[in-house]
Amino acid sequence: MVGARKFFTVNQIDATGVGSPHQRELEEYSANKFSLFKGLEETALRRIVYEDLGARFDDVGLNEDWTITIEFFPEANGHISYFYYGEEFGDVEGELKFLFSGERVRMIPGEDTVTYTGIILDFIERRIKNEKPLDKEYGEKTELMKKVLEQRKEPFNLLEEKDAEELGKFIGGEVSIKGSNWSIKRQVLPEIFLYINFDKDKNMLDTSYSGKNLTKIGRYHIELIATFTINHILRYIALRNQDKKLPEICYKMFSRLFTKEKGWNHRKT
Repeated sequence: MVGARKFFTVNQIDATGVGSPHQRELEEYSANKFSLFKGLEETALRRIVYEDLGARFDDVGLNEDWTITIEFFPEANGHISYFYYGEEFGDVEGELKFLFSGERVRMIPGEDTVTYTGIILDFIERRIKNEKPLDKEYGEKTELMKKVLEQRKEPFNLLEEKDAEELGKFIGGEVSIKGSNWSIKRQVLPEIFLYINFDKDKNMLDTSYSGKNLTKIGRYHIELIATFTINHILRYIALRNQDKKLPEICYKMFSRLFTKEKGWNHRKT
């Protein structure tokens, strides 16, 4: 096992006491995506991992054939491990297993990390099959994205100028302030950039995207990554302002494991 890292399953993060529905989602990912990697040339996989994902190969100590580790955010990583059994276990030819690590991954709900993992697997599948996403209307927001921006804008008013540098480190991006406008830039995949803008005077939250590789990912998936990034910003805001009465949505951004550790009422309403 590498170093002294602590790994979490999604069951642990969800802290439900029974099998998490998100664990079942991961099992479905394994069933549906395992065959993609069987017989895949190593050079093709390495190109996708390094060039398209900006990820790395890893060893999580499970005697796996290989593991791909991708950073969702600083101190929040996802691990996709491939196991090929052949005839060793009868009907089970092989499987994918999923773990999570990093000091901050424990605070992110399984809903976000599992969906993010699914986006990565879909992205890998398209690159293997040399397919392009169908939905490229990046300038037009879905109704769901419009709702996300409206629901999550209020906590951004708690940001102060002194937060800019630390917020950038927290999300793995760059934060700049000009007048009442906050501009947050993050490279979510190599040469795929997300911009989150908040105008305090207008109380308006917005997103946009750019980059020479943007067309490798569809609008729906990039909007989900934008949502996860906004959610992570709300976690930063909540942690920095625990002494204040926070908008209720802030508490919905944390995992059950984390809220139990903090003694918070999970997902306050």
